[in-house]
Amino acid sequence: MALIVQKYGGTSVGDTERMKNVARRCIAAQKAGHDVVVVVSAMSGETNRLLKLVSQITDRPSEREQDVVVATGEQVSIGLVAMAIQAQGALATSFMGHQVQIVTDSTFAKARIKRIEAEKIVEALKQKHIVVVAGFQGQDEQGNVTTLGRGGSDTTAVALAAALKADACEIYTDVDGVYTTDPNMCPGARKLDRVSYEEMLELASLGAKVLQIRSVEFAMKYKVPLWVKNSFTEDPGTLVCEEDKSMENVVVSGIAYDKNEAKLAISGVPDMPGVAAKIFGVLDAQNIVVDMIVQTASRDGRTDVSFTVGKTDLVKAREVVERVAREIEAGGVETDGDVAKISIVGVGMRNHSGVAAKMFQVLSQEGVNIQLISTSEIKVTCLIQSKYTELAVRSLHTAFGLDKAPTAS
Repeated sequence: MALIVQKYGGTSVGDTERMKNVARRCIAAQKAGHDVVVVVSAMSGETNRLLKLVSQITDRPSEREQDVVVATGEQVSIGLVAMAIQAQGALATSFMGHQVQIVTDSTFAKARIKRIEAEKIVEALKQKHIVVVAGFQGQDEQGNVTTLGRGGSDTTAVALAAALKADACEIYTDVDGVYTTDPNMCPGARKLDRVSYEEMLELASLGAKVLQIRSVEFAMKYKVPLWVKNSFTEDPGTLVCEEDKSMENVVVSGIAYDKNEAKLAISGVPDMPGVAAKIFGVLDAQNIVVDMIVQTASRDGRTDVSFTVGKTDLVKAREVVERVAREIEAGGVETDGDVAKISIVGVGMRNHSGVAAKMFQVLSQEGVNIQLISTSEIKVTCLIQSKYTELAVRSLHTAFGLDKAPTAS
């Protein structure tokens, strides 16, 4: 007997028929002898609908009140899924974030989980109930409703699995697992049977949409076996797990891309101690996450600093940076919202040379200019013009041997 946490995304609960399908899967797992906790997202498109209502009221909403609004999507889903389970003859109880006591910090719209008080879940499981928990939401120490950001239901599921010491966490979506790249962009993409936590963490942070980055962080920290599966098929999916030696034989495991990036460049920055800290300190104070950073060599005591932020933070970031630029007597600030990150990822990079050089050569042969470069032990990322995204992904996928093997005739 095992304790399994299952998570179903918006497409998996997109209408009542799909909710009935989720109910069947949950009941099947329980009949197999497992305790089942199921985390559900809002119905597909519901969060966007709620945000649209907010935008019709104001273009500068209170993030606290916006969280109150968007958290209602998951409340609807858990009630309906619980009823679908009950209608099929099993016991079920639904809980919202504040009922489970998913306690977060007070960073509205991007809250982080601090702790989970799971006594109510444990008690319900003892009564043989399938427990249905609202993903994406929690409450802070003051009792305010908070949300975890886009994809936050993944984080809810993995955090619950860690808190409950679950035997596995299954993330159900509308794809069969983790692919070498986006199959919608690259027909040669193939599903991976296994991927390491580190690789998945990089892929998630670099734009792969299959898992939310904080969910992978939780899984890696607490060693939660994490499965990515399709809620509409019986495909075994992809296991996200600890790295083993065989994984190092593959130099590049996947290609990720992200078009939700924007670049800011500050020219004529005084090249002296404390200036970079001031620039990025004020961005941090506004909860603006900075990604790639490049500083040019000093000329006459001045340097240029370029960096990327999420596209949704561009307007706020520009306002902040222009103010700081005036204070430090830098030159102008330029922005570009028409860029994309392209990344190659693989734990095998640790033991193989020439990987970055090969990436640069492939992009050069395709006439793709590289604006910024960022690296780690297991990834190389380049910032390019957005219009070259598909070309870059397909070319790199082929160059690193990730295309599907030809089918035998």
